[in-house]
Amino acid sequence: MNELSPDGVLFVGDLGEGDLRLVKAIKNLPVPTAVILGNHDRGHDRTGELLRLQLNLLGDLHCGWRLREWNSPDVAVVGARPCSSGGGFHLSPEVLGAFGPITLQDSARRIALAAKEVPSSKPLVILAHAGPTGLGSDAESPCGRDWKVPAMDWGDKDLELAVDQIRKRRIPDLVVFGHMHHSLRGGGRTRRTFVEDRWGTVYLNTACVPRRCKDSDGNNLSHLSWVEFVNGRLNHVSHRWFRNDSSVAYEQLLLSR
Repeated sequence: MNELSPDGVLFVGDLGEGDLRLVKAIKNLPVPTAVILGNHDRGHDRTGELLRLQLNLLGDLHCGWRLREWNSPDVAVVGARPCSSGGGFHLSPEVLGAFGPITLQDSARRIALAAKEVPSSKPLVILAHAGPTGLGSDAESPCGRDWKVPAMDWGDKDLELAVDQIRKRRIPDLVVFGHMHHSLRGGGRTRRTFVEDRWGTVYLNTACVPRRCKDSDGNNLSHLSWVEFVNGRLNHVSHRWFRNDSSVAYEQLLLSR
């Protein structure tokens, strides 16, 4: 991140089973950041104590059900439900321990209320761990279940409801999430990672796993999803694989305006 020097960084969760070292490293990054914790960040202690510890360390960087507004870059990030494992709506014991009981409707309302605070002049990005329902029911869909037959939509219902509510006031520019890996189980197939709906909202699945790999020559590569806004408008989306010297080895272009 120091070599690339991006304007801002979004973390979609699954940082490492409650490993506090990465949380602390994110806290020390010298660029604007926003974080949503994933299902593999819950800590598996059922009390929510380790989850609360991560939330306390991250402070305002964690935007679950909240607005994180950047001034440079001039972008607003609204967090969805933290620690989601997809599949509609479910709260784990750890999430219940950290946040208390929250209904499907409450979760959707919290996301929509946070988005209501965003000035109309700023691009609105929604940051989630699991993407919303409604993007397809095939295994190849951005949130499609690929590990069990039949395939089905494994997105978050509360996030879909929230986007519908937000859309009554404005169109979200970008919904960024992870959770569902790009490589599908069996057959060497890959997931569709980019969707633009009929209202113009872009949905981007960033879960290229593992993020670090080697090319055919043995060079180290690191994957990042890359987006660019120009004059408040989303005009570039891609998956990029960077070399150690921060140069781009490969790029999969998804959107260019």
